[in-house]
Order: sequence, then C-alpha cells, then structure tokens
Amino acid sequence: MTEKQVRKTINYELLKKGGFMRQKQKGYFSLRLQVVGGTLTSENIRVINEVADKYGHGYVHLTSRQGVEIPFISAYDIDDVRNELAKGGVTPGVCGPRVRTVTACQGNEICPSGCINTQELARELSARYFGRELPHKFKLGVTGCSNNCLKAEENDLGIKGGMDVVYDKTKCKKCKVCVRACLSGALSKDAEGYVVKDDAKCTRCGRCARVCSFDCWSGACGYRISFGGTFGNCIRRGEEMVPLVKDKEMLFRIVDATLDYFNEHAKPGERFRKTLERLGDEEFRSIINAVFRG
Repeated sequence: MTEKQVRKTINYELLKKGGFMRQKQKGYFSLRLQVVGGTLTSENIRVINEVADKYGHGYVHLTSRQGVEIPFISAYDIDDVRNELAKGGVTPGVCGPRVRTVTACQGNEICPSGCINTQELARELSARYFGRELPHKFKLGVTGCSNNCLKAEENDLGIKGGMDVVYDKTKCKKCKVCVRACLSGALSKDAEGYVVKDDAKCTRCGRCARVCSFDCWSGACGYRISFGGTFGNCIRRGEEMVPLVKDKEMLFRIVDATLDYFNEHAKPGERFRKTLERLGDEEFRSIINAVFRG
C-alpha cells in the first residue's frame, strides 16, 4: 500500500483513544505512555529508550502531567511499537473524553512531609478508573501534604494528604517548637503558655505533630478532596466540599459518585467545572455530602 492508502485506512479516533496523537507531520504520531504517579521502573525506561531510538527520533518528551511521549512514530510501525513496549511492561496512555493517567508525588514513603501513601493510592485509582469513558477528559491528581507539589486543586478531582490534630496540654512543656513550626500561623500561646489552635487557619499539614518531642499532638491522616479544578484556557481552583476523609473506601465512594454525576449530567465536550457552573453545585454538594455521611 502507498502512504496515501495507509492514511485512508487509519482510524485516528481509535488511535487517539490508545494514546497515539496525530502530529503536524503527516503519517506520524506522538505516543503518550501511561506513567502512573510519575513512576517508571528502570526496565520501563530501557524499553522506552529502545523504542524511541528504533522507531522515533531518539528522544522523548516529558509532559506537564508526569507523562512520557515518544514523537515521530510512523503509522507503519504502530503495532510493532505496542508489542515492543509491552515486553518492558510499558502501556500506552489515553487521550480524549475519558479518565486520564493519575498523577502523584512521592508521598509518605519518601517525603518527610507526606501524610498519605500517594503512590499506592495512585495505582489503586488507576486500576479502578483509568480509561473510563466520560463526556470529556477527567484528571485525577494526588499530593501527599499541604505543600501541594502536585497542585491538587488544578485537577477535576484532587486529593491532598492531611491530618486532623488534637492537642493534649497535660503533656505540653511550653517549648513553643510547634508554634514556630506552624507555617500558617494557626498556633499561638495563651496567657499561661499553652498552645491555642485557630481552626480557620489550620491547613492540616501535621507539622505540629511531627516536630513535637513530647507527644502533645496526635491525629489521624486522611484525604482532603477538591472538586472541579481546571487549568489551561479556563483556570479554576477546585473546591473542598467535605471534611477530611479518613477512610479509603469512603474516598473511592466519593470518586465513584463524582464520576457518575459527571457522566450523567455533563454535555459532550464539557469539563466537570463547566457542568457545575451550568447547573449550579447545590445538587452535587448534596450528593457528595450524603455519601460522606454514609
């Protein structure tokens, strides 16, 4: 077949669904790979390198959402590329109206500030939701703490690790270490030298509990969830609509309800934020709070 005949037989929509994005150069695609939580094994990296050298132009592009793209994949080589990547445990990503690859920071397995295991959660979210068909693209991002390295609020649904802390003044030595460590100014001293917490200023970072040498602070880690964030042409910060979620199964039920609502109410090509703006968020808030209350 000639190149022109090959192009006529290509199902571009199906290829886009499987991560092959058309380039401006005719007959070539930039292949987006699935990189869950920004993590690749050395074996993954080796096979990506081999494919980029053999079928591309010898380089890859790192996307803004922790993805890897291999440009200049010829239409003739698509099947071979898929097969060779699979040998190294690498799978294509997705494009178009569906749940995209889950992004995540390194979380509490690596980062001293981390409140949650972001990598484990990203893998679980990916296994449960990746590639689900929806009216428009839907992005999930997981960040381990209030340092917010993954910018959770930029996602359609963002998850941020947090900690609800409780203060026991009977153990307090009035050393002021926690007050100095608090970045939000939520902690201060009263007239007797004990700590007072301003809940309105508290970001649930858990720094007070980590720096205290006398176990004055205790608390349970959980998930702060934001809804309706977007970036790009329309920038909106996702909003928190429920208190700190401390149970992972509850988190999944909230994500389930969010995706079901979006799938049922959104117009084709409409982002989640636009759906909430068009309909108002009262009904959605009611649904999510009902799920949270169990």
